[in-house]
Amino acid sequence: MDPSLPLSVTHEVRERCLCLHVQRAARVLARRFDEALRPFGVTNGQFSLMMSLNRPVGPRISDLVPFLGMDRTTLTAALKPLERRGLVVSDPDEADRRARRLRLTDAGRALLAEALPAWRATHDAVDAALKPVNPQDLRDGLMALVTD
Repeated sequence: MDPSLPLSVTHEVRERCLCLHVQRAARVLARRFDEALRPFGVTNGQFSLMMSLNRPVGPRISDLVPFLGMDRTTLTAALKPLERRGLVVSDPDEADRRARRLRLTDAGRALLAEALPAWRATHDAVDAALKPVNPQDLRDGLMALVTD
């Protein structure tokens, strides 16, 4: 039996595979936002993580795991450089002393405020590049995949 697949199968996967297209787009978007945020000394992932902490009551790591789509170990590792820079701190949870709540420091909030115009300009350019597709429809479709 010939184990090879016809080239048409390769073409089918290339054209149809959402995973491939989303991964490629994610890498391109990540590089674009990393470049825009480089002058502020953060990556796009760090910016998103810090932005997720911008709330009146700091979340627990377990609250962020589903929101950011990261596992706990990866999230903990991503927090370390932000904590070392004094942008994020971890405090005991008043209701459960075993848990920790994360919060932005004044320096963290200032960095986000400074970087926000660059993030917005980059996002405006990305939205404009999506002209054939409504960016909100794309976001809604992607969110439908992660809200099972």
